[in-house]
Amino acid sequence: MTDSDPAADPDLLQPHEADLLRYANHLLGRTPGAADVVQDTFARFWAQPDDTRQRLCEANAHPGRDPHSRLRAWLFTVCRNRAFDVRKKERRMTPLTAPVSDAQTHPAPGPDQQAEQRDTHDAVLRRLADLPDAQQEVVRLKFQAGLSYKQIAEVTGLTVSGVGVHLHHALKTLRQQMNPAN
Repeated sequence: MTDSDPAADPDLLQPHEADLLRYANHLLGRTPGAADVVQDTFARFWAQPDDTRQRLCEANAHPGRDPHSRLRAWLFTVCRNRAFDVRKKERRMTPLTAPVSDAQTHPAPGPDQQAEQRDTHDAVLRRLADLPDAQQEVVRLKFQAGLSYKQIAEVTGLTVSGVGVHLHHALKTLRQQMNPAN
């Protein structure tokens, strides 16, 4: 690797792995399949021609911006598409209902404060699951993956203003459901 070629850095993708894994896990509902999707996403990056990888890395050299914003958006887009491909394939091959493990639905209780935080977190996730799919995805990409509106637009194919509208409606609905007296 040379200083002039950040796209050749073998550690380039590592900072994005946890967020991609969380996102793929949400899309697929399980960690083992999510890890495969993330690894496939990374393999697709390294399979790109050198000039494409270079563009994904260099196009971010704007003062005040995340230096990896374009790369990050590209990775999330590929991850999303791969997860959808996996889900489609599995729907054709598996029954419609599958048992959900207790470990996924009932985390072990902790101290009182942690239990209260977990209850609130679970309530938000339940209400989030009731939102339309597009709103759920925008909320997860914004708050779980930390993507910008522009990056979310690139990942989902929405316009930047469409991302804002979905996010606004989702948060308004969640606030109303969490605080019905207000």
